[in-house]
Amino acid sequence: MNSPGHRTNPTGRVAVIGLGGTIAMRSADGRGAVPGLTAEDLVAQLPAAIAAQIVHVENFRQLPGAHLGLDDLVALAVRIEELEQSGAANGFVVVQGTDTIEETVFALELLCRGSAPVVVTGAMRHAGLVSPDGAANIANSVVLAASPAARNRGAMVCFNDEVHAGWAAQKTAATNLAAFSSPGFGPLGHVIEGRAELMLEAVRWPAVAGVPADVRPAPVALVAAALGEGPELLAAVEQGHWRGLVIQALGAGHLPAPWVEPLERLAREIPVVLATRVSRGPVLRETYAFPGSEQDLLGRGLIAAGYLSASKARVLLSLALGAGHAAQEMNTWFGI
Repeated sequence: MNSPGHRTNPTGRVAVIGLGGTIAMRSADGRGAVPGLTAEDLVAQLPAAIAAQIVHVENFRQLPGAHLGLDDLVALAVRIEELEQSGAANGFVVVQGTDTIEETVFALELLCRGSAPVVVTGAMRHAGLVSPDGAANIANSVVLAASPAARNRGAMVCFNDEVHAGWAAQKTAATNLAAFSSPGFGPLGHVIEGRAELMLEAVRWPAVAGVPADVRPAPVALVAAALGEGPELLAAVEQGHWRGLVIQALGAGHLPAPWVEPLERLAREIPVVLATRVSRGPVLRETYAFPGSEQDLLGRGLIAAGYLSASKARVLLSLALGAGHAAQEMNTWFGI
């Protein structure tokens, strides 16, 4: 990431698109939070100066974050493109459950080609809890989406006053209000006192398709390695319908020795991406050379995920394959 900073007041015309999630839930008869609020309900909580920036409100889905799928996100990207091209809005705030914000924001980075900012947010505390954070997160996201400084920056997460690049943002706290961070990189900027202050510029991933409606997400498996764990799950991948595989490896891209030969066989049939369970730092390429090391596995045809987490690597592989890119091209998609 590189700098110059930008500090601007909002001037855009923002669409708020609701997908559901904790931010749209409330307690029901003491049984826990369930869906109960619309996008209009959420916008109604905002100060008038923020609401004045909003020109369109839409309930696109009403699902917990864990229930969303890549097909939903492709459809969302199509809807954002329709609204942008029609001139209905020039900035977008997507409101959803935090469980899958890191997948959603990266999918939108890969699918949305326009210059309009696409900002994803949510809440850690639903409306029935003390001091819910949803309204503040939406308000800051509207400010960011309306800011000229946010244009041509792709998809971003705005949460707890911080702004994070779509490819770097991860949920790193299960209950804390500061739930999102960019491990190893830090935020692009902040929204403070109603102003978007963007101090860093992030690399953007290229769109996987000229038209998001042309993308049909491909089935991609994600298998995690662990100490002493054998490769038996790989047999299910070999026999299944998956068109790609992401391995969440140990350390800087290392696996137990018994995994090596099954993965080499799989890599001859489908793209196999090597990611790591470690949140900071990339998969290495040429430091270790023992069987099951990153150098050994890449030499057998696996593809390094670089700095992408395993969940983001799965999104990229699924959408790139679903956009019609050949398996032989996958190295170029993970090369940024």
